[in-house]
Amino acid sequence: MPSLNVSFTEEEMEGVRAAAAAEGKSLKQYLHDLGVREMHRKRFVAGAASWADRLREEFDAAFPDEVPPSERDRGATAA
Repeated sequence: MPSLNVSFTEEEMEGVRAAAAAEGKSLKQYLHDLGVREMHRKRFVAGAASWADRLREEFDAAFPDEVPPSERDRGATAA
């Protein structure tokens, strides 16, 4: 199975050890889970963004008075 050696400063290692202990995990398990969790998070965000893009026209048609925050003037609010 592939493995990885990761270098940390003393301060970083102290923080990583504390985080692992707080979750009741070994360093190895904590760092493994952290990487896997980030991979799943990115996959989820990409899927959610894709889903929102597919529904954007339908939403805009159903709620024509709603203005996305990125398109509002400063201080203006949605209808």
